[in-house]
Amino acid sequence: MNDRPSMPLLDQIHWPSDLRGLKPEQLPQLADELRQEVISAVGVTGGHLGSGLGVVELTTAIHYVFNTPEDKLVWDVGHQCYPHKILTGRRDRIRTLRQGDGLSGFTKRAESEYDPFGAAHSSTSISAALGFAVANKLTDKPGKGIAVIGDGAMSAGMAYEAMNNAREAGNRLIVILNDNDMSIAPPVGGLSAYLARLVSSREFLGLRGLARRFARKLPRPLHNAARKTDEFARGMAMGGTLFEELGFYYVGPIDGHNLDQLIPVLENVRDAAEGPCLIHVVTQKGKGYAPAEAAADKYHGVQKFDVVTGAQAKAPPGPPSYTGVFAKALIAEAQRDERICAITAAMPSGTGLDKFAEAFPDRSFDVGIAEQHAVTFAAGLAAQGMRPFCAIYSTFLQRAYDQVVHDVAIQNLPVRFAIDRAGLVGADGSTHAGSFDVAYLATLPNMVVMAAADEAELVHMVHTCAMHDAGPIAVRYPRGNGVGVALPAVPERLEIGKGRIVREGRQVAILSLGTRLEEALKAAEILEAKGLSTTVADLRFAKPLDEALIRKLLTTHEVAVTIEEGAIGGFGAHVLTLASDSGLIDSGLKLRTMRLPDIFQDQDKPEKQYADAKLDAAGIVETVLTALRHNSAGVETARA
Repeated sequence: MNDRPSMPLLDQIHWPSDLRGLKPEQLPQLADELRQEVISAVGVTGGHLGSGLGVVELTTAIHYVFNTPEDKLVWDVGHQCYPHKILTGRRDRIRTLRQGDGLSGFTKRAESEYDPFGAAHSSTSISAALGFAVANKLTDKPGKGIAVIGDGAMSAGMAYEAMNNAREAGNRLIVILNDNDMSIAPPVGGLSAYLARLVSSREFLGLRGLARRFARKLPRPLHNAARKTDEFARGMAMGGTLFEELGFYYVGPIDGHNLDQLIPVLENVRDAAEGPCLIHVVTQKGKGYAPAEAAADKYHGVQKFDVVTGAQAKAPPGPPSYTGVFAKALIAEAQRDERICAITAAMPSGTGLDKFAEAFPDRSFDVGIAEQHAVTFAAGLAAQGMRPFCAIYSTFLQRAYDQVVHDVAIQNLPVRFAIDRAGLVGADGSTHAGSFDVAYLATLPNMVVMAAADEAELVHMVHTCAMHDAGPIAVRYPRGNGVGVALPAVPERLEIGKGRIVREGRQVAILSLGTRLEEALKAAEILEAKGLSTTVADLRFAKPLDEALIRKLLTTHEVAVTIEEGAIGGFGAHVLTLASDSGLIDSGLKLRTMRLPDIFQDQDKPEKQYADAKLDAAGIVETVLTALRHNSAGVETARA
């Protein structure tokens, strides 16, 4: 059961200003109630759980000490922001998380002034907080920029690029490193807590400033030696040498679940003249909920679950997921070819490459949150004769576009891109939707772009990728399960740039790319019942187009409709360009393109998202009938 527990303190907190009215000794109880509310809410909605549980005390302490929203609090990735949302006026809607018309699962500027910067991709927080801090500095406003970044997000180069420029902000920038997986410093204990409180105190900073002023009067070699001795001594005691070199005043590590340690350190840093500051807190993902603490992934992302037992709601059995089909197909290819290797950017389970890594540990590479490096690393492997598969979500591959162009496409290197989460993704919303990959890849010379219509086609396309050494090649496939077709025992190598006719007709031609094929076939049945004979083609390739097939369809049918799970500028745009260049629409052909609307669609169930986009059978039928200027209430056979 997901009964709500009693929460007498939390019931009094509607905004951070209410929180600041509590006594320090009340905060542990508030944190306990906040943790229970997060568990209760996510039990109802599903979503990211472990990361939020790990920052309950930290969230409480930050809003207690700092003057949010004037002080700008930026959560990296944002998937740990559920406690933050509860404390910032959104508790009454917290059980709408990730639902249609509900709260986003990430921070979102349009949702609250307490979300000054939207995020769902990693490692942007320090850059954004630096921007807030410098803007306040330039306009002489008092607010600070506070970035909370996890140790995983610190594996991305962007975080270091931001820190390398952080001196400009001075004491207006505070970075909180939430170390919840691999501890990069000595274990937390009484000594480190004491040191953190000591070195962040005004007294210590005052003495340090006096010593620095004295040291400046020394000859330069002695001055430099004194500065290095100070940094080295604190680095040896506290592990912060790297951050000192990047210009930060380092404090930590401290226990991120101990409010008696967190509060005074945050207050000291808030009031310090030193800066920028980096506070290193150590937390436990899933803290305070036994099933999460015991799980290998700390319940990072969960379905709806029973709060008492932790048992997650299981989806009804059905066809295998596209991700699972890809992983199995790639393992089969690697068994045949020792040159095949796989690269992922911190998403081994999400891309299925955890299974590949079990089978081929020496040929599997998780490079961390570093998509740019992943692509260029794959290019280097390809240049040396390997056959690399770079498995990255569509929305994350956007971060490596220059590398795709400069390091892969221009050099015509045979990197294989396995693009998961193509199309709309449901509860994760616009930040994770794979809307743009066809548009940004099919425009590139040398690139081959495929889209699997079903799980059997995906097996063929993985094999085709493995065998394609003439240049870069990509296959896109959606989140979720396949349609239930039988998987081929032996994969087929597809001819590059060749589509297939799935259903023969005479008047209407539906040219489908990707998994809208099922809806196209449903639409054909409806149109057939209305007297409109319909052809359905699975083009398979957005680049190169099957020009012969497209010419045939466009010259032998009265209406032609393209449909794809992508933004404007993709498959339909390429078909239109071909038709225009070849004069195929000069003789009265009615040609329409169906694609995602020119908006960022909010989270909802995928089928609802596609219905809203009119990329379902009903939308196809409506498009055809409108093109024919027929009234859908009583359609007769179209006549020329």
